[in-house]
Amino acid sequence: MPLIFIRADITKMRCDAIVNAANPSLLGGGGVDGAIHRAAGGGLLEECRTLGGCKTGEAKLTKGYGLPSGFVIHTVGPIWEGGTNGEEELLRSCYRNSLAMAKERGFESVAFPLISSGAYGYPKDRALKVAVGEITDFLTDSDMLVYLVIYDGKSFRIGEKLYNDITAYIDDKYTDEHSFYDRSREEGRLFKARKARPFAPFEGAELDEAAPVLCDMGAAAPAPAANAAPAPKTSLDDYLKQIDESFSEMLLRKIDEKGMTDAECYKKANIDRKLFSKIRSDRLYKPSKTTALAFAIALELPLAETKDMLMKAGFALSHSHKFDIIIEYFITNGNYDVFEINEALFAFDQALLGV
Repeated sequence: MPLIFIRADITKMRCDAIVNAANPSLLGGGGVDGAIHRAAGGGLLEECRTLGGCKTGEAKLTKGYGLPSGFVIHTVGPIWEGGTNGEEELLRSCYRNSLAMAKERGFESVAFPLISSGAYGYPKDRALKVAVGEITDFLTDSDMLVYLVIYDGKSFRIGEKLYNDITAYIDDKYTDEHSFYDRSREEGRLFKARKARPFAPFEGAELDEAAPVLCDMGAAAPAPAANAAPAPKTSLDDYLKQIDESFSEMLLRKIDEKGMTDAECYKKANIDRKLFSKIRSDRLYKPSKTTALAFAIALELPLAETKDMLMKAGFALSHSHKFDIIIEYFITNGNYDVFEINEALFAFDQALLGV
């Protein structure tokens, strides 16, 4: 199952378990920790008193009490001290141990905050990289729906260089596209202003009224010759025989050509296994645009082939939409990491691939 970025309040998530970025005492605190304790009620605190605290990087389990989730996995993240005191490995352990506990208990869904990125001071872009890396490694061999819950925009940061590069690419492509439309609208206004005057091929040219008319859009089509053979009739069956391969057929063919297994493809696309089964069993399945693009990314298709696959699903890429431009940016730069692409899409408030 996929990794989903979501902007929400983690205390309102309906899943098997939510993860609490706790302090070592497990007795509540500020930020996410305090919010979870307040939402769960006194029963959570009473159970936490029996656990004897928790070491940094480890995880412990309690019931969810007043929370919509059935359980809470408490893990203690590291305090940022410049990155030279094993903070990264400790943070990775938080995700590994929490996911291992969720898997051991048979949970199908779990929601994480961005651990240590608040009061503990871990740089948000680095904390995000660790979270995504550990979760995606886990999902390679496990089926679980994992949410990474972002409370607000300030809590989510991709790398500054990547953000700036994408912003510049969007500005370049988006401006070019809309400049074209601006010119088209201006030319339309000029045409309306001049339509009462004779057409001149260039400024200052004189109209030669004796010159032949090369094209008259309002003229009637010439009548067919009297002895011309009638155009052959085409039946509906003939048209149907010309239908090209469907999206599903193209996808399955590309998977075979790449030498991938089905599981490798849908996991790399961040697609749920059940959805892939529907696509495989229905040759006329019509996916959403985000699903079609997720498979193109998983297959590492170049831009031209990505556009072909989109066409099979009835979609296209356009420089009129930031979402499309961001996808184009990653493809043209040879970056087919669907999770990094989704990080960028989320940062720019766009729909995510797969899921």
